[in-house]
Amino acid sequence: MTEKRIILEMGTGNDLYGEDYTKAACRAIQDALHHSSIVLFKSLGIDHHEMRVQVTIGVQQPERVDIETLHAELPRGRPEVKVVHGGLDVHDSGNTTTHVIATAAIAAFLTLEDGAWKLSGQGS
Repeated sequence: MTEKRIILEMGTGNDLYGEDYTKAACRAIQDALHHSSIVLFKSLGIDHHEMRVQVTIGVQQPERVDIETLHAELPRGRPEVKVVHGGLDVHDSGNTTTHVIATAAIAAFLTLEDGAWKLSGQGS
């Protein structure tokens, strides 16, 4: 049995006026999730709780992100959330505000029996 990455999605999110790093991170997660439709679980009869979901969020001030709030954004699997330095802060000196941009990478992993699956067109 080997753990294999089965999904990798990326997303971005922002908070334009509140300088809320958690809100921007939540929006980045939602953006990434909206790129995926995971029919694999229902089609193959696999319980989605078997999936490990690894989320990496990049923002300029990682310490300002509430990780528990991000966990609530993940509807499937067993989430692991890490916040790192990244993203972008755009300062608007004319309006004395900072626009926060967050990036998200979401990877999903399943433990699969070795040799049980192969891509179509690959040799035996």
